[in-house]
Amino acid sequence: MSPLPLPEPTPAAAPEADRYARGLARLREIDGDAGERVVDSLSAIAPDFARYLIEFPFGDIYSRPALGLREREIATVAALTALGNAAPQLKVHIQAALNVGVSRDEVVETIMQMAVYAGFPAALNGLSAAREVFAAPAAG
Repeated sequence: MSPLPLPEPTPAAAPEADRYARGLARLREIDGDAGERVVDSLSAIAPDFARYLIEFPFGDIYSRPALGLREREIATVAALTALGNAAPQLKVHIQAALNVGVSRDEVVETIMQMAVYAGFPAALNGLSAAREVFAAPAAG
């Protein structure tokens, strides 16, 4: 039995340097300085992890063409809300959603939708995170 052929790489699959540059550009587009501060905070303790954080999620996944940044951030807010234990990351991505054109009402509706699938405690925690982000001076 011969091995299965590998699928053709998507345009997002590129050499390491390209992944990093593309990921850093995408991170800046989504999160501005806030994303870079997160990466910088990891540099002293886990510089490789900081690089992975730019290359994989932002250089590979967020750079794929089938979804826009609005859709990706709505999905991310939903997923982090459903996890129920990722408030710091949820707050970052609520702000990112606002940065890429998701309205406050859309953020709230996305979080409320998670009550159906992740339960009321997860949705309540998500709404609390949204309230904090909305109250901050940088909120859109």
